[in-house]
Amino acid sequence: MLQLTEGFHTYFAGLGKGQFSFFKKLAYSCFTTLRWFLLYDEEVNQLDSHEWHKLIMVHHWPATVCKEVKDHCKDPPDYWTIHGLWPDKSEGCNRSWHFNPEEIKDLLSDMRMYWPDLLHSSPNRSLHLWKHEWEKHGTCAAQLEALNSQKKYFGKSLDLSKELALNSTLQKLGITPSTYYQISDIKDALVSVYGVVPKVQCLPKQGDEEVQLLAQIEVCFSKDLQLQNCMEPGEPAPRGPEARPAASLGLEICKDGVLFYPALNKTNH
Repeated sequence: MLQLTEGFHTYFAGLGKGQFSFFKKLAYSCFTTLRWFLLYDEEVNQLDSHEWHKLIMVHHWPATVCKEVKDHCKDPPDYWTIHGLWPDKSEGCNRSWHFNPEEIKDLLSDMRMYWPDLLHSSPNRSLHLWKHEWEKHGTCAAQLEALNSQKKYFGKSLDLSKELALNSTLQKLGITPSTYYQISDIKDALVSVYGVVPKVQCLPKQGDEEVQLLAQIEVCFSKDLQLQNCMEPGEPAPRGPEARPAASLGLEICKDGVLFYPALNKTNH
């Protein structure tokens, strides 16, 4: 190695001024090209980190959500409401694309009805939830032309929720609050209507509670907004971090066995 280094020094020392200038420019060009490739590779990796494969339409049950947060709810509705429309493997794709309520002013009536914020009690409480959902999930869903604006994202979410008609679907299936169910019976009933396998989340049993509580139902869509399985038939429920998504802190994929579908106790709110 020492002999090779000395050889290079000897070689460059013997170069004329013009020749040395040529090699200096060549070295600079190589360095610039290498730097460009490294920056490009970093940009590609960032784009890859925002790649996703399916959309998850998430509804949650207010009675369980309020119990999860120790009844810190303000006038929760007694029907399933939208939690969000989430790309499955990506979050916060454009942190400079801020939520602007003016863009969804035509949707506000439906938004307040079907997508309320259960946890915040300020007069404009739902803006907090909608801002969070847009900046964390909507900016990633916006990769699709059908969802590439705030009005499109929230409008299409409302449309998908109405198409699923989760509240009336559960009622028609005879799945009603204040009742114990086998988790398999609920999933099978939903499959019989939607034709795809949903994901059902529960609030784990706590303290002296006997069973887990039904909390959240997720129905998945492909990138062309067609229903698809959230979980393949027979696929084991995930464990660990995947079973507890950050957006549903405290919830987990329902364990096989019995769950309770609680009624909303309005006397506590």
